[in-house]
Amino acid sequence: MRRAEVSYPWLLALLGGLALVLFALSLAIGYAPLDLPAAGADALGGRETIGALVLVELRLPRALLGLLVGFTLGLSGAVMQGFLRNPLAEPGVVGVSGGAALGAVVVFYSGLAATSSLLLPLGGIVAALLVGGLLFAVAGRGMSTTTLILAGVAINSLAGALISLTLNLAPNPYAAMEIMFWLMGSLADRSFSHVWVAIAPMIVGWMLLLSTSRALDALSLGEETARTLGIGMRRVRAAVVGGVALSVGAATAVTGVIGFVGLVVPHLLRPFVAHRPGRLLFASGLGGASLTLAADIAVRLIPSRPELQLGVVTAIIGAPFLFSLVWRYRRLER
Repeated sequence: MRRAEVSYPWLLALLGGLALVLFALSLAIGYAPLDLPAAGADALGGRETIGALVLVELRLPRALLGLLVGFTLGLSGAVMQGFLRNPLAEPGVVGVSGGAALGAVVVFYSGLAATSSLLLPLGGIVAALLVGGLLFAVAGRGMSTTTLILAGVAINSLAGALISLTLNLAPNPYAAMEIMFWLMGSLADRSFSHVWVAIAPMIVGWMLLLSTSRALDALSLGEETARTLGIGMRRVRAAVVGGVALSVGAATAVTGVIGFVGLVVPHLLRPFVAHRPGRLLFASGLGGASLTLAADIAVRLIPSRPELQLGVVTAIIGAPFLFSLVWRYRRLER
């Protein structure tokens, strides 16, 4: 037991160090060379040099969002897999990602996005909160976990259908193309306004999700056993749904849909925490931040114009991993 207690802090230190290194690389790597120490000194000194402007206006918001969004996706993926006791669960399973994407698409389609860059993420966050409120209304009546999954699938299907309808009714092909590019997910061309809009609901969502660690450990023994240990399932469902709605909704609203991070990272780190769901949460958050930053760095290093969308790269990484999971579970069933 003592050995596990020593190794867990080391795991968090290693993942935190990896995330910081990748954060620094994200600041340093781009399409144009940048003297990072000099640009940082100019920015801190208030000198508006080209290097300082590139660092503060372009690279720093992008790196910060990569850190925040990746932490959100990794953490929420670990919570969803522990709560649903399903290794294939991921943050979008309750319909929040689809709802946030639909809200942003409606802002695009209505033309409101042209009046203010902040209306796009705000529309996504409002839609995510509406989805969370809808799930709360149902969860408040003590619905089962299976019913929660079915509600999420229904919401995702409806959101996908309405997004397709919006694309079909787009007034011109350029509007449809802009919506499609946003839906693919990206950290490019984001500013500090996007960071400030998203960070508050993300932090509140993280607090709700991290508060479920003890309950997730108990749930690994079964729902009935968790109840006998004093775990209030209604409160846990509310924390999970509310936390995912706030954090993943805010992430999707500012970056579009970035898939597979919440599915892949918990699987990679679970063996290092002795398969304990509660310990997996913070580790998965740091792992998700590292994976998202690494994928965004790869996007900038790949010689492709226009730049590949981040959601495309994470899907390319995640799809083979999902096939390997299917193959592994198929072998276990034999």
